[in-house]
Amino acid sequence: MPAVTVDNILTLPRIPAPAADVPARPVLGVRTAPVGYEGEGFPVRRAFAGIDQRFLDPFIHMDQMGEVQYAPGEPKGTPWHPHRGFETVTYMIDGILEHKDSNGGGGTIGGGDTQWMTAGSGILHIEAPPEHVVASGGLFHGVQLWVNLPRNHKMAQPRYQDIAGSHVALASSPDGGALVRVVAGEIGGVRGPGVTHTPIALAHLTVAPGASVTLPWHREYNALGYVLAGDGTVGAEHAPIRAGQTAVFGPNGDSVTFTADRTQDSRTESLEVFLLGGRPIREPVAMYGPFVMNTKAEIIQAFEDFQAGRLGTIPAGHEQLP
Repeated sequence: MPAVTVDNILTLPRIPAPAADVPARPVLGVRTAPVGYEGEGFPVRRAFAGIDQRFLDPFIHMDQMGEVQYAPGEPKGTPWHPHRGFETVTYMIDGILEHKDSNGGGGTIGGGDTQWMTAGSGILHIEAPPEHVVASGGLFHGVQLWVNLPRNHKMAQPRYQDIAGSHVALASSPDGGALVRVVAGEIGGVRGPGVTHTPIALAHLTVAPGASVTLPWHREYNALGYVLAGDGTVGAEHAPIRAGQTAVFGPNGDSVTFTADRTQDSRTESLEVFLLGGRPIREPVAMYGPFVMNTKAEIIQAFEDFQAGRLGTIPAGHEQLP
């Protein structure tokens, strides 16, 4: 799991541990993500399945894509499809993914890179491995997160950000036992490059075996931690957690803690955590397929606009929607 790393973590800025009297966020529960399939048939884990929306807001949905080792000819993606009313954040850990959209945006992302697409008023896009990856096969692993947009931004102009892994803000825990990659928002004075409509914080943590990291957390944000790999505990209460599980923190407290077990399995060097939280929007959510709006009427309008071609058209030379 390379993502972005450094040769000597001790050269990085340190995120100071919160003072001893800073209250910790309680762990409300740990959920195991069920396995499903997306797009043309690639395996995913539904990280937020079974979690009440009030603990997710402003997030809507999150998939761990893979981890899967493809044989030559097997890599898969998604066909052209529409979105409206939210943002998709695709964070790649292993493998390569290409993105194209109906506004002419797009690019290629690999280990540690992020594609941040604000669908806003509507866009068509496609995500797929490049042809040379389809031919060769290889390891594929990433995360896709859906971030809701508040009512006054749902019809915003679509926007696309290509965040190279080299631009992600890197920091260390005080003892060097954990690497913190901040993609968006601010954690302990370290600010990531992602520009967001909704205030959030998003980071990938690597916690060495036997190490623990306690991070300051914004009082107004919710907090969730999804384990990408490894085994450990979460919170001051040391609730057990393992790969494929999501920890849901309570609303009160100013810090979150993750601790890696001293012994990991043979495939995993460290505890890998996708940490996220944001200021709740607290608006009605109407969601159907690729559209996230406030009312059923707006969902119906989104389908009508898509069918009428008002969400964009596929660039010439690309396959048509079925």
